[in-house]
Amino acid sequence: MNVKNCENQEKSTVALTVEVSGAEFEAAIVKAYQKMRKKINVPGFRPGKAPQKIIEGMYGAEVFYEEAVNIAMPDAYEAAVAEKKLEVVGYPQVELEGELTKDGFTFKAIVPVYPEVKLGEYKGLKAPKTPAKVSAADVDDRLKEMAERNTRLVSADREAKNGDVAVIDFEGFLDGTPFDGGKGENHNLELGTGSFVPGFEEQVVGMKAGDEKDVNITFPADYTPELAGKDVVFKVKLHEVKEKDVPAMDDEFAKDVSEFDTLKELKADIKKKITEERENAAQQTFEDNLMQQVAENITADVPDAMVDAQARRFLDNFKNQIQQQGIPYDQYLKMTGMDESKLLEDAKEPALRQVRLDLALAAIIKEEKIEISDEDVENEYKTMAEKYSIELENVKKYLPAEQIKDQLSTRKAIDLVTESATATAPKAEDDEEKPAKKSAKKSAEDDEEKPAKKTAAKKTAKAEDGEEKPAKKPAAKKTAKKTEE
Repeated sequence: MNVKNCENQEKSTVALTVEVSGAEFEAAIVKAYQKMRKKINVPGFRPGKAPQKIIEGMYGAEVFYEEAVNIAMPDAYEAAVAEKKLEVVGYPQVELEGELTKDGFTFKAIVPVYPEVKLGEYKGLKAPKTPAKVSAADVDDRLKEMAERNTRLVSADREAKNGDVAVIDFEGFLDGTPFDGGKGENHNLELGTGSFVPGFEEQVVGMKAGDEKDVNITFPADYTPELAGKDVVFKVKLHEVKEKDVPAMDDEFAKDVSEFDTLKELKADIKKKITEERENAAQQTFEDNLMQQVAENITADVPDAMVDAQARRFLDNFKNQIQQQGIPYDQYLKMTGMDESKLLEDAKEPALRQVRLDLALAAIIKEEKIEISDEDVENEYKTMAEKYSIELENVKKYLPAEQIKDQLSTRKAIDLVTESATATAPKAEDDEEKPAKKSAKKSAEDDEEKPAKKTAAKKTAKAEDGEEKPAKKPAAKKTAKKTEE
């Protein structure tokens, strides 16, 4: 193998021109013969027993060339990358150059490499930080949630009203015939929640235990096709009316739901916890804003391969989220009219931000010479084991020391940025909640690794994790071929 040329190109790619000698190609041809001979029929020889020269005489010397190229090229590529000490972050595009003869061949590989990163400002930055404010109403809302969880249902001998739970039997009829999915027995229906077909709950209000009634409704136009817009009759029998027995907000309630003896103490504890939650959320947002500035301030010619790999990771996470909700991924695509290529395209913008953040963190770790000792790793193992009540050896089994080092070095880099930063008062509009419609792109943005929670920043930046590792064995044919992931 001989590297004839190694030239830097835009988007952090390197053009390698590699020559494979005749001897190397001949060795690959022998391997190709050994691999292919059982599939080649030669009269007078059992399958796989025909000599190489006999096969070449029948089919031509080139019969094994293509397979031999696919055998020789990966090794030559890997050796060239090692010789030039390239830090590869994706799959190469390869193509043959010139004639393919018994004397060998030459190929060109366009290789995406880890970019040179120049840090911009990362100390002394400013970002808004919302102060943690907790009102009496916030505490009361949390108390109401606790009361709701401790509410009992008791039988009520009266007419049903909104807020009650009606225990009913029902069966639906369309043109006098029962329809699938329209029947239930001893069903607990909370009135006023709108959980049943529109118009149904309102007609149950006013019924008492033992009452039977025909409930007439019209299904919505966007309901299942067989019932959409149809008039149906539900025969309903009400067995029992249950009302909520909400506990009184007093000292006894505090004793029942907490370790405190008085409601005043419970309220103080709730206020403290809400304050901590909001302070943590504000600190996380503060850090996110700072690290986004750091990412924007770097100068780096980011290769497309790194962005594509991150977009793919985002999409894989999105698939898992969809499937955890019980929706098959293929079905989701049909429901939304989307295709995977569009989802990947939507994910590229947040993927680029994530890659720049990874590059920035790795650059800070290098610039500040951040190192993690074995003692630091051991202490982190112990902390995690205690926090999650897991045996120490099991934590070590599932979390490699290198991953812990990456986590801790990333945390130190973020702390360095944060501790030197100044928190400013947020603008009025920053405090307003802005609802956003969930989309594939939004999901990718949500999946962007938050700096404070990132793991293995270096590995992510260098695309060394899992299946995203760059291919070391590119295949090639006689014509130009792009190695695919």
